[in-house]
Amino acid sequence: MKCLSKISSRRPAWMATLLFVSLITAGLSGEARPVRAASNPSQVTYGTLQIGNLEIFYREAGDPDKPTILLLHGFPTSSHMFRELIPLLADRYHLVAPDYPGFGYSSAPTARTFNYTFDHLAEVIDAFKEAKGLKKFSLYMQDYGAPVGYRLAVKHPERIQALIVQNGNAYEEGLRSFWSPLKDYWQTPTEEKANKLRDSLKLAATKWAYTHGTRNPNRISPDTWTVDQALLDRPVSQEIQLKLFHDYGANPRRYPEWQAYFRKSQPPTLIVWGKNDQIFPVEGAEAYKRDLKNIEFHLLDTGHFALEEDGHYIAQLIRAFLAKQNVR
Repeated sequence: MKCLSKISSRRPAWMATLLFVSLITAGLSGEARPVRAASNPSQVTYGTLQIGNLEIFYREAGDPDKPTILLLHGFPTSSHMFRELIPLLADRYHLVAPDYPGFGYSSAPTARTFNYTFDHLAEVIDAFKEAKGLKKFSLYMQDYGAPVGYRLAVKHPERIQALIVQNGNAYEEGLRSFWSPLKDYWQTPTEEKANKLRDSLKLAATKWAYTHGTRNPNRISPDTWTVDQALLDRPVSQEIQLKLFHDYGANPRRYPEWQAYFRKSQPPTLIVWGKNDQIFPVEGAEAYKRDLKNIEFHLLDTGHFALEEDGHYIAQLIRAFLAKQNVR
């Protein structure tokens, strides 16, 4: 560990933490390498794709000839949120989980040089799926994954085999009191309001997002908020996230379009929702029943990041649901 100690003494704390996490996560290779087929289908591999000027990092497992699930992460996390789910499904499915620009191990250009909007994130992930050759797939969406994923679904409805929604919103009912400061910021994005929102980028808020509403907070790994916070503490991150906080206001205006997609296309939909979530409350989950006929609905006794406490159960539900829908 001498090498890490020397690096830590010369670089900011966030960089040393991120380096340490990277070495654990990706091995001591020193650089991301293209994904190669693994002899064990449950073995997760790590790679990057060049999308324009961006390097988009992704996790992948399973046989590409089997049904694909494209996993779209939330805030403030990355594909790291799927680290335990992917091996649980990889014997039967092909799983691909990218990091958005500004998140995880993907490129993070400054907010001055990259347009951080949900439209733009969706465009990048759309290009990523094309580069990966994903023709048909199910979408797993959580938090920010919903506005990214629904943009893809509306653009390519013929490619969507099923939706798996974990605390991902598409209805006004899902934006309750938690969203009041953000709604205010959408209207008038002043520096004073921005400074108040910066508290949500601090460690206490990141840890709260993982532990609030859980049955047993002591079962939630501290690796979750430690990894996320190391990335949030990068010098570029605060302005990136504030840009996305402001642009989130564009998503409710798209809700009628997404709901029309539900009614017209009727994608088979599995809802696995942490019912104790204050960010996206249960009213947002219930609203899906209005527009979707082929829906399986599960409220779980946990919080915003339901995979952390109920990942094995969610994996079982996904396997049973996709089998019943004859997704192949």
